[in-house]
Amino acid sequence: MPDIPNAHAAAVLILTMLALFLFTRERIPLETSSLSVLVILTVGFELFPYHGPEGQVHALDFFSGFGHEALVAVCALMIAGYGMARTGALEPIGRVLARLWGVSPQASLLLTLVVGGLLSAFVNNTPIVVLLLPILVSVSLRTQSHASSVLMPMGFATLVGGMSTTIGTSTNLLVVSVAADLGLRRIEMFDFFLPAIVAGGVGVLYLWLIAPRILPQRTAVLADTSPRIFTAQLHIPEDSFAAGKTLSDVMKKTDGEMRVLRIRKSANTFTVPLPDATISAGDRLTVRDTPQRLKEYEQVLGATLYSQDHPVDDDHPLKAEDQQLAEIVVVQGSPLQNTTLDETRFADNYQLAVLAVHRAGRVVESLSQGLDKLRLRISDVLLVQGARERISEIKRDGRLLVLDATADLPHTKRAPLSLMIMAGIVLVSAVGLLPIAISATCGALMMIITGCLSWRDLRHALSISVILIVVASLALGSALTKTGATIYLADVFLTITAGTSPTVIFSSLMLLMAVLTNIVSNNAAAVIGTPIAANIAQQLNLPPEAFVLAVLFGANMSYATPMAYKTNLLVMNAGNYTFSDFVRVGVPLTLIMWITLSWLLPTIYDF
Repeated sequence: MPDIPNAHAAAVLILTMLALFLFTRERIPLETSSLSVLVILTVGFELFPYHGPEGQVHALDFFSGFGHEALVAVCALMIAGYGMARTGALEPIGRVLARLWGVSPQASLLLTLVVGGLLSAFVNNTPIVVLLLPILVSVSLRTQSHASSVLMPMGFATLVGGMSTTIGTSTNLLVVSVAADLGLRRIEMFDFFLPAIVAGGVGVLYLWLIAPRILPQRTAVLADTSPRIFTAQLHIPEDSFAAGKTLSDVMKKTDGEMRVLRIRKSANTFTVPLPDATISAGDRLTVRDTPQRLKEYEQVLGATLYSQDHPVDDDHPLKAEDQQLAEIVVVQGSPLQNTTLDETRFADNYQLAVLAVHRAGRVVESLSQGLDKLRLRISDVLLVQGARERISEIKRDGRLLVLDATADLPHTKRAPLSLMIMAGIVLVSAVGLLPIAISATCGALMMIITGCLSWRDLRHALSISVILIVVASLALGSALTKTGATIYLADVFLTITAGTSPTVIFSSLMLLMAVLTNIVSNNAAAVIGTPIAANIAQQLNLPPEAFVLAVLFGANMSYATPMAYKTNLLVMNAGNYTFSDFVRVGVPLTLIMWITLSWLLPTIYDF
């Protein structure tokens, strides 16, 4: 049995288990969990200093993740990728694919999977998924097929493609950088492209030929042309027809169509919507109906669906001549997730008015404080009104998915420029002229200088949750290494797998990472797993690079659960999938990739 770890190593192991648990809690923001772990770690080492073989471990060193080259590269690539999305650099590809679907749907599906995978090897897959979602739904409507049979395979294809280069995902960058910090040979951009492309090819064949046939036929949200029912509040001003009338009179004014759920008299006072109840100025009527009917009630009664306290006038941006109604969905990583419209200052930031909310499968009852106070959840659909340009900006942003199968694809004259900048980032790093952290930072600067992005766009390009979980994971990985906890974990793993061949040990490590990445953050699993893998390889006297790649590939197998990766949730919302749908398609894909790579990598590294 392995030796008992020292007190500091044991404490870090406990904190690591706590962190992995916190990362699985949907109700706790990932940013809060990450920062809490970082604070506990630094305060603990400051109050209880640790002197290891290499001297004292300084608590302030755990903040070095904020300046780590992996985080710099991740942030710079997020900015560059956002620049491509904002300028519509991928639009020509989307148009070509849309035209080809009319020729041969089966061949076009294969081409879509291949193109999505190849693009994801160099660009964050979120804008790729956002680009392809409306195209595939539109095609399904024209061909009278089910979009649910192709949306999930497309999303998984971008994940499969993302594992083929060092810049394909933030996970890859972290694994490569942490391995270099451990003194291992730096893995270059295309060093593992061959095994990734072979395994990816097998995976794409499965997604093309088998996955669409085992997926249940579901009506995709984007393809659902039936009007959604929203819960909204009608605010009654003094000059409204309803002011001073009974609810019965108000109902007659709407030809008996409007159904009032409750009448709010004040912040904490409600009356039952009885026919003889008197409606007063300032009351709020909670109603449920389609967007078109809600607007009709607003006009007929002289009421308003706006939730702002100030009146809408010529000086307010919502008074634009070119008004539109739109439906947008809250997705994983959205600034609206687990928060309220009031907390995020939605009206000020987006210049849109939220008129109503739709929550799948249930009636929204918690409107006692108004729409601005409702805590939003993933997959909530908001009915908004605003200027056409504002709504188009939401579409281009990609964080709030616009439920519109005919969404315009963004295109600007700077699209070729942003594409050239991204190509330059990849090329300069691929030939070894500059490290990816430097080339990506140069590319991000060029995006701003050339006008592809503005400085205000950067707040949308960067994800606070990604930044904090990377820093917290790097700090945990460093603490595990410096206290000897990684050696202990490697010993435990080797004790459990004692008597098996190196291939089985290698394969078991990859499978463990695949399981973890579908439960906790893939970045956390990768950073914590990399030093453990290096220690296992060292004790077995086997190539450490192979075991590091086992962590890299395993941590990318985010297929079995919808919460494993942000684009899974995008696809889940758009395709109306259930958790079991991801298990049904994702588990076989995980097994295919795992078995293929478990054979390929030991063969390549000869053990």
